[in-house]
Amino acid sequence: MLNNLPNKIGLEFAPYSYTVERGKIKEFSHAIGDDNSIYYSVEAAKSAGFRDVPVPPTFATVIDMWAGPDFEQLIEALEINPLKVLHGEMQYTYVGDICAGDTIHCSSKVTEAIEKRKMNLFTIETKYKNQHDELVLISRSVVIERQ
Repeated sequence: MLNNLPNKIGLEFAPYSYTVERGKIKEFSHAIGDDNSIYYSVEAAKSAGFRDVPVPPTFATVIDMWAGPDFEQLIEALEINPLKVLHGEMQYTYVGDICAGDTIHCSSKVTEAIEKRKMNLFTIETKYKNQHDELVLISRSVVIERQ
């Protein structure tokens, strides 16, 4: 068991920002097999009530991968064995739209660190705010370290 597990609660990662591009939305949508025209066409997006091409629900993964802490930084900050890491669950709560052209500013911190069934579970919550400082998304990710 990690003897300083409770000390990880509240651990904050360096903030990061990402400007959403139509091309990345299109690439991501294609990669996940979503052919909804709102992800490919400004006209279709506007007809559906968006101000520009919106991001698909799991697009926050792109923001995190391109701008957030990388795997090595995560492992170092949590002080866990990279050979024993599993990805647990992922949850997205949208409270606003994210569209092409938005600059998203992110802050992440550990909100829970517990031991359960010979595993250390870390919940990392990320808040995503747009260029107007409006909260648009909250994600929660669970990182599992097998003991």
